[in-house]
Amino acid sequence: MRHSHVDLASVLAEPTPQIDLKLSAYEISTGNFLKAVTHYTNRAIAEITKHRNAQEADKRRLAERIQAVEAETNQCKLREIELLAVLSKEQEERRDSEQSVSALKHKLTSIRERCAAIDAEIEQYRAITSNLRRERQREENILCNHAAEVTAEFAAYQSCLCCHIEGIEADQLLIRFSHVDEANPGREFSFVLDVSAPSYNVITTTPPLSNLPILLNDLKETGNIYRFIKLMRMAFSESLHPPS
Repeated sequence: MRHSHVDLASVLAEPTPQIDLKLSAYEISTGNFLKAVTHYTNRAIAEITKHRNAQEADKRRLAERIQAVEAETNQCKLREIELLAVLSKEQEERRDSEQSVSALKHKLTSIRERCAAIDAEIEQYRAITSNLRRERQREENILCNHAAEVTAEFAAYQSCLCCHIEGIEADQLLIRFSHVDEANPGREFSFVLDVSAPSYNVITTTPPLSNLPILLNDLKETGNIYRFIKLMRMAFSESLHPPS
């Protein structure tokens, strides 16, 4: 609405001065203005409400995100605590394993040292065994040679005295003579000699000999069994021809 110029002098010159204020136009203009203000206000309120709703939605989304992040953080913290516990347990197990390995290495070193000592001892025993075997073989050779000589001498001795010597029980010898009695060469004269005791003893004689104690004393003094066997044969022979 445009404002028109009012000629105040001409208005006052009229018999009934009046000024047309054009209230209807003013009212229309004011109504339009109020409508425009009301429309702007409503639009502003709607926009503010929209922004407010958007902000509240953003706040809700942010709050939900914060809660989700906090929940995830709490889960991570719990997981971290669990992992720290597992790590602590693994470290403890590792320390125990290292201690066990160290102890086993020490034990292995001790066992190796012991094995080395045992190997050295075995080698020493092998050397001793080898020496003993050689010594035993040498002694066996000597004994075999001596046994061969004794066997020959023993056979010659039995042949010379016409006797037969055999073992009958532990430490007991049966000595049998033949060709003692010229009238009966097949007649057997015998005695059993016990050599187990420190002193020799004659268990039985066939036939009995009266001078056996004297012969036993001689055997105990000399320890010569061959001489005793020879004397026993002479005693059996003399018993066939007692003095008149």
